[in-house]
This record gives sequence, structure tokens and C-alpha cells, in this order.
Amino acid sequence: QVQLVESGGGLVQPGGSLRLSCVASGDSIRLYAMAWYRQAPGKQRESVAIISGGSRDNINYSDSAKGRFTISTDSAKNTLYLQMNTLEPEDTAVYFCNAKHLWTNLNYWGQGTQVIVSS
Repeated sequence: QVQLVESGGGLVQPGGSLRLSCVASGDSIRLYAMAWYRQAPGKQRESVAIISGGSRDNINYSDSAKGRFTISTDSAKNTLYLQMNTLEPEDTAVYFCNAKHLWTNLNYWGQGTQVIVSS
């Protein structure tokens, strides 16, 4: 099974940028649909961006992420990324990396990385 470790979170001012990383170990991310989720205080966890397909050409973003966030993978580094631009206070949340196995549909989660957007 795959293990996931996120990093890159932190405190950023509104309008700023962050790049989140999720390093996978124990299995190749090629075998998984990869995604970023987030959970704000008092709210349910929600999908931010999903990337799948053999060529990683199947990408979906939440409405709030469209035009500001970019999800990508580096198979050589077995890593998932989320480039977040033009951050808003509403983006404040714990961001989680998710891997869903293409054959078994089993889901795996990282421990999360905190993003705080505040002046």
C-alpha cells in the first residue's frame, strides 16, 4: 500500500501563493488516481482537485479552485503537487493528499498540511 506525506503548507497573505507537495512511498502513484482535499474548521472535507488517467490528462477542479490552483504529478519523484495562486482567506484549511487505487478503489490519506491565508 502507499504512504503519503504532505508538505508545503504555511501562513501566507491574501493574494499570495503556495505549492503543496505529497510524496508517495511504498507504491507507484501511476497505480492511483491522485487528489487534493481540504477541510476547514467546522466544515466537511471537500475535494479540491483530482488527477487521473494514464497520461494524467483527466483533471477536475472544484469551482473555488478553477483558474487559481494547478494539480500535477511527477512520476519520477512519485510526487503529487498543488500550486495555489491568488490565495484567499477562504482557502484556509488543512489540505490532504489522497490516493485511490485504480483496481481496488481503496483510498489512502496523508496526515495533512495546514494552510492559513491571513494578513
